[in-house]
Amino acid sequence: MIFPAALTVIQFFSLWLLLWLPIAIPMALKVGWRPFQPSQPAQKLPLLALLYLLAPLALWLVGCLNLQSLSPKFWGELGIGLLVGAVSLLASFGMQLRIGWLQMDTSLTLKLPDALFLLVLSLWIGWTEELVFRGFMQDQLQQELPIWVAAALISLWFAALHGLWDGREVVPQLPGLWLMGMVLVLARQTADGDLSLAWGLHSGWVWAIGTLDGAMRSSGRHPDWLTGLNDRPLAGFMGLLFLLITAGGLWWVMRLA
Repeated sequence: MIFPAALTVIQFFSLWLLLWLPIAIPMALKVGWRPFQPSQPAQKLPLLALLYLLAPLALWLVGCLNLQSLSPKFWGELGIGLLVGAVSLLASFGMQLRIGWLQMDTSLTLKLPDALFLLVLSLWIGWTEELVFRGFMQDQLQQELPIWVAAALISLWFAALHGLWDGREVVPQLPGLWLMGMVLVLARQTADGDLSLAWGLHSGWVWAIGTLDGAMRSSGRHPDWLTGLNDRPLAGFMGLLFLLITAGGLWWVMRLA
């Protein structure tokens, strides 16, 4: 038996895919992208951009587009989340750089205009993924399931879908991606159900990682599992520890409220 909420989720993803595929197929052939295979940014970014542009339309067509109230409180929590997400992750990288676990190639860091463009892109990515996963899917499944059971299932789906772009390379990151999803659900709960804080945190993390992508790598003086297999922070102990510390901070703030 399929619960009504699960049926709505299936309808949304089916419609989202049907809207995307007619344009995505010729685009994928042109850039040489193959699903479930490792891909370069130049291959996947145009397809991701199209997919994320279509998400609000698909949500609207299934009658589940629930935009947040754009109050000063919403924007304030978004700004706090963005700042905390970016600064805390950069501080984690800085600490590992200081103790010699990471090394940095400054020639590969982004220039200011590129970093600002990436910030806008990160906000777009964060908004779309939070709208779909911690917004629409969480609202649907928690009608039928306890909130944290729903969150665990959604986070698993969120993690697995990254395999569409990264192929087998996503496997070591799956625990980290799942934990990231759970932390973002906690961020929504901390903000009394608004997506503002989760959106900010998510965007801040994407921006910080994207800014240093390729420039920050393991120094080779320790096991790779410590800082992340294949230089992927979510595939290492420090990445998981960072997420757990973030979760502890959110839990503490929620308990104080």
